[in-house]
Amino acid sequence: MKRMQASFGTSEMGRRHFLKLGIGSGFAVYAMAIDAQTPPGTAESGLTPQQQPSPFVSIDADGIVTVTIGKTDIGQGVQTALPMLVAEELDADWTKVRCGLGPAGEAYMDPVYKMQIVGGSTSMKHSWVQYREIGARMRAMLIGAAAKRLGVSASLLKAEAGVVIAPDGRRLSYGELAAAALAEPIPTRVQLKSPDQFKLIGKPTGRLDARDKSSGQQAFGIDFKVPDMRTVVMLHPPVFGAKVASFDATQAKAIAGVEDVYKVPLYNGGSGLAVVASGFWPACMARKALKVEWDIAGVERADTDALWTRYRALARQPGTKVHAADISALENAPVKIVAEYTFPYLAHTPMEPLNCNIDFRGDQCTVWVGSQLQMADQAAVATVLGLKPEQVTLHTMMAGGGFGRRATPTSDYVVDAAQVAKARYAAGRREPIKMIWTREDDVRGGYYRPMHLHRVEIAHDGKGTVLAWKHMIVGQSITGGTVLEPFTVKDGVDETMVEGVAGTPYPFPIALEVHHPKVNVPVLWFRSVGHSHTAFVMETLVDELARAGGIDPVAYRRRLLAKHPRNLATLDLAVEKSGYGKKRLPRGHAWGVAVHESFSSVVAYVVEMSMRGNEPVLHHVTASVHCNMPVNPRTIEAQVQGGVLMGLGMTIPGAEITLKDGHVQQHNWNDYRVPTHAHMPKMTVHIVPSAEPPTGIGEPPVPPIAPAMANAIAALTGKRHRSLPFSA
Repeated sequence: MKRMQASFGTSEMGRRHFLKLGIGSGFAVYAMAIDAQTPPGTAESGLTPQQQPSPFVSIDADGIVTVTIGKTDIGQGVQTALPMLVAEELDADWTKVRCGLGPAGEAYMDPVYKMQIVGGSTSMKHSWVQYREIGARMRAMLIGAAAKRLGVSASLLKAEAGVVIAPDGRRLSYGELAAAALAEPIPTRVQLKSPDQFKLIGKPTGRLDARDKSSGQQAFGIDFKVPDMRTVVMLHPPVFGAKVASFDATQAKAIAGVEDVYKVPLYNGGSGLAVVASGFWPACMARKALKVEWDIAGVERADTDALWTRYRALARQPGTKVHAADISALENAPVKIVAEYTFPYLAHTPMEPLNCNIDFRGDQCTVWVGSQLQMADQAAVATVLGLKPEQVTLHTMMAGGGFGRRATPTSDYVVDAAQVAKARYAAGRREPIKMIWTREDDVRGGYYRPMHLHRVEIAHDGKGTVLAWKHMIVGQSITGGTVLEPFTVKDGVDETMVEGVAGTPYPFPIALEVHHPKVNVPVLWFRSVGHSHTAFVMETLVDELARAGGIDPVAYRRRLLAKHPRNLATLDLAVEKSGYGKKRLPRGHAWGVAVHESFSSVVAYVVEMSMRGNEPVLHHVTASVHCNMPVNPRTIEAQVQGGVLMGLGMTIPGAEITLKDGHVQQHNWNDYRVPTHAHMPKMTVHIVPSAEPPTGIGEPPVPPIAPAMANAIAALTGKRHRSLPFSA
């Protein structure tokens, strides 16, 4: 997801204004949820719920410290990194630290976004001070309790590895002090450690969930069960926004285990059918047995080929201006590059299929879901069921991947589940339900990274100097038409689409314009959002300019990035560790380089590649990352490795969503290609040292890998790839 500071703002007025815009979307009742869930005593203490230890830290009699975090873990490692922040300032014994996932609630709102969210690679960046202060406050309260019990001044006590120690050697464990500590006043101000005092932060630390995940014991939302739970699968329309005209469920209901079939409204104005059964298999078999007539009158039937024709025409027409520059040099340029880049729709397809568990009891509802937007999904369920948010308890579940898909402004799959629960309650049924979207449901009926077309004209002198740069981007707005539009669309430009070109560190005179066509295809942020396509355009063009001027691509980038020390340091580290320019490559191998900044972090790749016929072969990736203070280097390494694999996946033929007459043509991983372990090259990850507050790491590793590969291919073959995925 995109950074959203500009979207939501940090003021109460901005937050309230944002909430008012959500009427009818599920966000409408979000403000009421905040007011209703404010803990008593908040105003008196002078601390917000997000600053108080009690929602976040509990210590049992054995000294086990459980840190409850306000995020969901979708594989990014916050279930370890956030407790590390608390444990550092708490001076806890790390071997006794555990983690829990917080429910929907105000205490767990992001301190910057002012809503509960995982997105924009902001967990460390936004929680850096908050979670450390929580740990420091709890530590002060434990020492206060110890001072009373030992009869000494708190200033004479010290805490270390879960124990408070007196000058005379007497010791009290956190487990002994926990109950009394809760009665101590909560300090408003606390002194945080300096980086040179860190014992845990910055040290490679094993994940708290590693054992459960590696042994298959980790429970995800899809694994959740309660007695009498029923399974639900949906039959969505074949074209987005279509409705059920009529249906015959006779054969479906004849299948053993099938209870009923309900027609339910969908988030986009269409309608679908919900099959409820005793288990997943009979529900799926019954869905296949349904006979349905669909009403697609008046619904646009998107077609990929027609869209590309439309986009190419738009790219030659004046668009909405993002940034102005003098492009008169294009008329009589000594050397010119004219390039068209195309990027397809992409599906998220997280490993764990989308799911939502709901138990609706009329005046109360309980939800178990791996949500990236807990309070928004809670509000959406409340809206569908006619409840107040405080009547809906939403438990955050571990999620098997997300990449933005579990953070939809419309809460689409959660709303599906709520609509079915509502229909069943009206029919007199009280059993809880498990809604499961199959992989095919998500591939054919989910949200996508928008398709984009870039048209670029560059005038240069053949020696590396750019004289003029005309850049047009055509693609759907992700946030246009949603409650986020007033905050992310400025003067007709969706900032999520132009990031990576607008604000590039390269000092090029870029005249940037956009077109946002309306298309009947639901679109959403995708891991690294706009950078997923803009980085490819910028880094391959920089490489092309360097080679056109007879300049080494690394030397050219160094020259351009001279005023950007973080970018330069990241590039230099990757180059140094790779042996670029020093190491002799095997015959038929070539280097490829790319460096890109996104979400306040910089990632550089130096790749070694060869060709096997027309197929590119990636042998090795040397990665470097500048994300300021590396809270957990192991998490960073894992995120970079995962980002490389995901970015590499965008290059594989078949990694695209296409439409024909409104129908999505792909169904599952057999025809929508995703990367596997077989695609993963050898790689090394290096971190630029820094003691500055951390920036994001979840999304920045994705964008630079595809252009680094494309640049290596160009060095080997002379062919410039202008599209993803790569073609033969």
